[in-house]
Amino acid sequence: MSFSGQIKEELAQVISSPRHCQLAELAALVQFCGHIEEDGSLLVQSENPLVIRKCFTLLKKTFKIEAVAKSQMQTQNYRLFVTGEDAFRILEALKICDTAGHLMMRHLTDPVLIKNSCCKKAYLRGCYMAVGSMSDPYKSYHLELVCGLQAQAEQLLKILHDFSLDAKMIVRKKYYVVYMKEGENIADFLNITEAHKALMEFENTRIYKGMRNMVNRKVNCEAANITKTVNAATRQVEDIRLIREKMGLEGLPEPLRQMAYVRLENPQASLGELGKLLDPPVGKSGVNHRLRKLGELAKELKVK
Repeated sequence: MSFSGQIKEELAQVISSPRHCQLAELAALVQFCGHIEEDGSLLVQSENPLVIRKCFTLLKKTFKIEAVAKSQMQTQNYRLFVTGEDAFRILEALKICDTAGHLMMRHLTDPVLIKNSCCKKAYLRGCYMAVGSMSDPYKSYHLELVCGLQAQAEQLLKILHDFSLDAKMIVRKKYYVVYMKEGENIADFLNITEAHKALMEFENTRIYKGMRNMVNRKVNCEAANITKTVNAATRQVEDIRLIREKMGLEGLPEPLRQMAYVRLENPQASLGELGKLLDPPVGKSGVNHRLRKLGELAKELKVK
């Protein structure tokens, strides 16, 4: 199962205790997966059976209604039907129709249903189950909610911004996609919707990737330093050989002569190691100074 599927499976088992929160989550599911038939009955359909199961559970808890669920195996489409007086009670509670029975389907959730912070959390949980998805966190961080209308996306954006989540919207073909790409925002979203197991797995992945990147940076840095050291040592040996060929090493001042022989005999040694081989020992700065002097002499000899 994908990580996105794991999140939905976990959220399907989360049921808020207060009835007003249950209504808020149900409102999200009906908003994105629901349809009102000509006879006033309510149809909820989805390719994900978890959505239908969640609707069934919420209807039973909030209205004591036993809805009828059906599946079409050919199209992998799952449906839930509520008819008659039961459908009217649901539509009225979700502010989709008024007390006189007139339909007011506005494709948006009534602000009254998501006024409280706890209800907004439940609403976001329903939204993710209905139209949400997330990439494999080992590959990238990307969570999105796909809306059919711009107004729906803007309502979602406002709620996410209420929780200080840096969500954005893009248009993809005929859909309006609300998305988040920052790991911290996605972690907060999982916490808000109470997907705690998924949150723990997500955070573990973030830590692992962070440590792996840190190790890679360190290895790359060390590799670059090694390359730099090898190139410098090669150049120094070439300079000393040029001096030996052009004028010999015996005529050099003692500090430079000794440095030249030590470097030729130890081409792979570091500056610190070279300094310990000199008599008397010299620090890295002293070694670097002498090698630089030899380099300057070699440069002069090349010109001649």
